[in-house]
Amino acid sequence: MDVHNPEQRSKNMRAIKSTATKAEVTLAKGLWNLGYRYRKNNKKVFGKPDFTFKKLKIVIFVHSEFFHSKY
Repeated sequence: MDVHNPEQRSKNMRAIKSTATKAEVTLAKGLWNLGYRYRKNNKKVFGKPDFTFKKLKIVIFVHSEFFHSKY
């Protein structure tokens, strides 16, 4: 049972970021400083990974525990 009405729940969910989270930004800066070039949130790749390295054929998904503040 949801404790919020549909309007409040909708407002809350709109406020949650799906990209550019603290974990993603930190990783992106680190990869860029190491000289790795990547594509972010590539819609052409199944699952829309957070980072795609086309030449290396590698993708990275960044999962953080947003609701538990562990990011």
